[in-house]
Amino acid sequence: MINLYNVLVRPLVTEKSSYQSSKLGQYSFVVANEATRTMVKDAVETLFDVTVARVNILNAPAKRSRRTKSRRLLVRRSAFKKAIVTLAEGSKPLEIFEGVQ
Repeated sequence: MINLYNVLVRPLVTEKSSYQSSKLGQYSFVVANEATRTMVKDAVETLFDVTVARVNILNAPAKRSRRTKSRRLLVRRSAFKKAIVTLAEGSKPLEIFEGVQ
């Protein structure tokens, strides 16, 4: 059983997610593998005191890459589950994505 505080693992901060948060009101999180849309919506609404309009969830696949020095050694980055949360119109932005003030 997963509780409310274990649903959101960490915020996902990339160039694309920073554009989405500033212009579109969408925020990206890495979530637990067992998390559903309703769990993510309840967690974000409870923890950040905002109204969520929509939640999209996708499974990001594992990726393989090579080491630079030796061509044979492969490194595998594990897969994770990502949630993109769209806030309702008029909701305040989340502070964790705002940066240094």
